[in-house]
Amino acid sequence: MAATTMPLARPTAGAAGYAEMPGTQRAAALLLLLGEEDGAPVWRMLEEEEIKKVSHAMVQLGSLEADVVEHLIIDFVSRLSASGGITSSFERTESLLLKIFPPEQVAVIMAEVKGASGRRVWASLTQIDPEILASFLRNEYPQTVAVILSRVRSDYAARVLTILPEDFAIDVLNRMLRMETVQKEALRHIEEILRVEFVSTIAQTTRRDAHELLADVFNAFDRQTEIRFLTALDQANRGSAKKIRQLMFTFDDLMKLDAGSVQTLMRSVDRDVLARALKGASDPVRAFFFANMSSRAAKNMQDEMGSLGPIRLKEVDEAQSKMTDLAKDLAEKGEIMIAKNSAEEELVY
Repeated sequence: MAATTMPLARPTAGAAGYAEMPGTQRAAALLLLLGEEDGAPVWRMLEEEEIKKVSHAMVQLGSLEADVVEHLIIDFVSRLSASGGITSSFERTESLLLKIFPPEQVAVIMAEVKGASGRRVWASLTQIDPEILASFLRNEYPQTVAVILSRVRSDYAARVLTILPEDFAIDVLNRMLRMETVQKEALRHIEEILRVEFVSTIAQTTRRDAHELLADVFNAFDRQTEIRFLTALDQANRGSAKKIRQLMFTFDDLMKLDAGSVQTLMRSVDRDVLARALKGASDPVRAFFFANMSSRAAKNMQDEMGSLGPIRLKEVDEAQSKMTDLAKDLAEKGEIMIAKNSAEEELVY
């Protein structure tokens, strides 16, 4: 399928429209692109007032032309590729606000932020490998450990307790049973320790790479939009476009499945979906799937594809998306393995 090349050297209506967009509208558009699943972690990190501002901007956004969205994506990837991300802290934020607002107003704002920050400490804690947290907790008072494990998810607490020395773990369990209300100051002290020891590190190590994020966005595009945007991104930032292509998981990547995995996938997918997906597939992809069927099953599938008659490209895209999504779900459950682009590694989604 031929893709229309869009020169970016000269100004376009899209470039002008994007340049006029306020920051909140750009943020709103990006969150719309990310959708519910990929955008949820970002939404959870926003303060209530920020959520209101972005939501208000989202309501006012209306329809965006494709070239405006294109400039939004390209600018986003280019900025993050150039800067390598942004680092901030409580102190840096407070210092910045003091240059803009009166001290008493900043004090109120930062007090609210501190409270929300404490809540995020506990949510972030479970991102740490239980072995690492258990190693840290071995040197803490059992009462402190009891407070910490009583505030994280029960399944995560259970994993940590099984790693701790048995006598120590039993002591912690007994203290959890007898635990009374923890004083606010004591809790804030524990939160601060955890923030210093772990959460600031988590923020650095688990920040999602912009290319991974955009690869998921491109996976959600229909084929024509995907080709158009990647072609444009090639001209603006060839290195980023290459990284995104490498990270994308497409229907053609199903050819990397081993025989057992592809057969598990075919048993799990609706036959009509498989027929529509293969009808619009390339010859090598069709040959790959037919080679993993019996001769009779392959003949029946070919007959079923023929009986469909002409179908729209949109139907093919939808069927192929369903198969790639199903493959990811099966991999997440451990039922199949999905190979990475690198032949040396395997990745379970």
